Amino acid sequence: MARPPLVVGMGGSLRTPSTSLTALCVAVQGAADAGADTQVIDLRRLDLPFYTPEREVPPSARRLAGTARAADALLWSSPTYHGSVSGAFKNAVDWLSLLADHEPPYLSGKPVGMLTTAGGVQGLQAINAMEFIVRSLRGWAVPLVFAVPRSSRVFAADGRLTDQAVADQLRGLGAEVTRAALQFRAEGTCDYAQERPSGAVLD
Repeated sequence: MARPPLVVGMGGSLRTPSTSLTALCVAVQGAADAGADTQVIDLRRLDLPFYTPEREVPPSARRLAGTARAADALLWSSPTYHGSVSGAFKNAVDWLSLLADHEPPYLSGKPVGMLTTAGGVQGLQAINAMEFIVRSLRGWAVPLVFAVPRSSRVFAADGRLTDQAVADQLRGLGAEVTRAALQFRAEGTCDYAQERPSGAVLD
């Protein structure tokens, strides 16, 4: 029997509680419900130093790169800060340069699902930044994306997600990423999106 695909969620913020981490965990649960093995990388707990190619590679960065390499698919989540991803998120993906010399390099052949949370309504700008990063790392951006605006309306003060409709859509993203991972494994590509909506944004 074939092993389940491994879907790794990466994200969160340095804030406690982190709405982007809560949203990520809900999406990862959707991947698990769809049959994937899952893992979550909380960037606050990872505590990465600032990336520079001249510095000695810390164990936390090696763990991050190794986990991303082992994954069949990824779920990325970041808060939207000043119209883009957080510095913690960008720093983490910069450390994925450690995968440059692998074969295939970087995130080749890995589907990546993307989600953001925002205090305002500009979450899609951070999604756009993520998509450029996915392309530069040779991954495959899952067409279904979720930008959760006005986060104070759907998350409680303790970080819990209180909107069931948002939770259902996040779990759907996790399931979609799992589906893409299975098709990449079976066919080496993923063309199902040509017959499906190209994306969705929560209003």
